[in-house]
Amino acid sequence: MAVEVKSDVTGKVWKIEAKAGDALEEEDPIVILESMKMEIPVSAPSDGKVVELLVAEGDPVKEGQTVAIFE
Repeated sequence: MAVEVKSDVTGKVWKIEAKAGDALEEEDPIVILESMKMEIPVSAPSDGKVVELLVAEGDPVKEGQTVAIFE
């Protein structure tokens, strides 16, 4: 079952940590956001794999925006 992984903050994608097809464990980072000079990880919600990334490095993101699809 696919799950939308959402940003908790407004910021900018600083670094992509995982790509589509990567198997991750719960709490592994998918992307790192920069907000107010802080690095904030967006992590895997459970063990599974990244189906699709919806952002690229440098993209602005809003709080609540879906950044990846995970299953």
